[in-house]
Amino acid sequence: MAEVRVERTEDGFRAVNARGAEVAIGDGDTAGVFTPVELLLAALGGCELVTVEPLTAQRGHRMARLAATVQADKVATSTLGTITLTYDVELPEGDDKAEDVLKAVAARVHERYCTVGEALREPKKVEQVL
Repeated sequence: MAEVRVERTEDGFRAVNARGAEVAIGDGDTAGVFTPVELLLAALGGCELVTVEPLTAQRGHRMARLAATVQADKVATSTLGTITLTYDVELPEGDDKAEDVLKAVAARVHERYCTVGEALREPKKVEQVL
């Protein structure tokens, strides 16, 4: 089960997990915080990268740099358009197979193994308990 607690603080909001990690949350005008939409985008990028990294490394192809930029435009109030995840990769020097391995692994992760991506693609029931 995944669970976080989101609470109001003196200067905004924060999300805290059971391991003690926390993320500051606020509006787009507040410095040093993520907006909820930015957290959603970070979750998608993080999900793909933390899944791709060990799978490529286990196959002997550790990327020299592995990063991604995740973008989405608001197309209407409370509605995002297409979310685009763009990889920024530096292949390991002298590894002729790394690009093919990365492409194959990243495609499988994107289509089947990233829980966040799956949650965004498939309708989910969201319940609110007051």
